Amino acid sequence: MTGGQLAAAAPEPALGLPGLGLPGLGLPGLGLPGLGLPGLGLPGLDLSGPDASGLDVTTDPGLSGAGAGLGLMLGLGLLLVWTGLPRHRRPGLEQRLHPYLRDAPLPSRLLAAPQIGGSGALAALLRPVVSDLAGGIERVLGGSASVRRRLLRAGRAPDLDRFRAEQVLWGAAGTVAGAAAGVSLWLAEGTSVVPVMILTLVGTGVGIVAKDQWLSRQANQREQRMLAEFPTVAELLALAVGAGEGAVGALERVCRLSRGELADELGRCLADARAGANLPTALQGLADRTGLPSLSRFVDGMVIAVQRGTPLAEVLRAQAQDVREAGRRAVMEEGGKKEIAMMVPVVFLVLPVTVLFAVFPGFTLLRFTI
Repeated sequence: MTGGQLAAAAPEPALGLPGLGLPGLGLPGLGLPGLGLPGLGLPGLDLSGPDASGLDVTTDPGLSGAGAGLGLMLGLGLLLVWTGLPRHRRPGLEQRLHPYLRDAPLPSRLLAAPQIGGSGALAALLRPVVSDLAGGIERVLGGSASVRRRLLRAGRAPDLDRFRAEQVLWGAAGTVAGAAAGVSLWLAEGTSVVPVMILTLVGTGVGIVAKDQWLSRQANQREQRMLAEFPTVAELLALAVGAGEGAVGALERVCRLSRGELADELGRCLADARAGANLPTALQGLADRTGLPSLSRFVDGMVIAVQRGTPLAEVLRAQAQDVREAGRRAVMEEGGKKEIAMMVPVVFLVLPVTVLFAVFPGFTLLRFTI
C-alpha cells in the first residue's frame, strides 16, 4: 500500500473530549464528526431549529405550564388524602365530650327553630354576616311593626330576623343580577365602570324591595282565599249550631271536615282554647291576625253569642250572605274597570279596520282628475 492509501485507511483521531480531558476519545466538543450538532458537536444533524432537518425540538411553554398545574393539583389532592386519613385526624371537642354526654336526654327537634340557609359549614360561616346585614337593613328601612303584621296576615310566624335575612339573600341575588348586567354592558360597549356600579346597587335595592312586596302580595292573596272560603265555612257553622251543637263543637266539626286557610285559622283558635285561653280571646286573636272586616264582624258575632247566649245560626247565615253580596259587588266593580280597558282595542284596532273595509271599495271606484 502506498503512503496516500495508508493515510486514507488510517482511523481518524476523532474521539477526543478536550473539555472533559479525554484526548484519546476525540469528541471535539461532544463531537461525532460524522453526525455533528453545532451546539453538541454534530455538524451533520442540526437540531437547533426546524429549518435544518425538519425536526422541531423547541419546548412549548403552554404545555409545560399545564403539566405543572396538573402536577400541582395531583400533589395537593394526594396531600389532602394523606392528611384526611383517620390516623392523622385529631378528635374535636364534640368527639371528646360525646362519651360523657351519651346518656344525656336529647332536646326535642320540635322546639328548634329552623335556620335559614341550612346547617352546613358554609351556612354556619355566612350566618353572622347575614345577621349583620339584616340588622343594617332593619336600621335603614325600619317598619318592624308593619312587617310583623304582614307576616301574621300571610300565615307565617312573626320572625322579623328571619325575614330580614331573607331580604339579604334576595338583595344578594339582585346584586349578582345587576353586576352581570353591568359587566355585559361594559364588555359590549367598553364604557366606564360607573354603570356597572350603578346597576349593581340598583339590583341590590330591587332585590330587597322585591322581597317586601312579595310578602305584601302573599298576605293579600291569603286574605282573598279566606274571603272566598268564608261563606261556606259560615254556612257549615250555622248548620252545626242549628243542629244543636255548641260553638266549640261546631268549630271542631268544621275544622275536621273542611280544608283551607280559614279552616286552619279556626283550628289555631281551637288549639289556643285547648291550651288554656277562653274561646272569645282565641277568636279575637283570629281577628287580630287578619285584616278583613268581614272576619272581624264574624268574630264579634261569635263572641257575643258565646258570652250572652244569643242565637248564632241566623247571625252566621246573615254574615255569609253579606260576604257573598260583597264579593258580587267586587266582581261588578272589577268588570266595570275591565269594560273601560276593553274599549282601547275596540276603538283603536277594530273600529279603524271596520271603517277601512267599508270605505275602501268606494275609493277604488272614484277617479280624481285635475
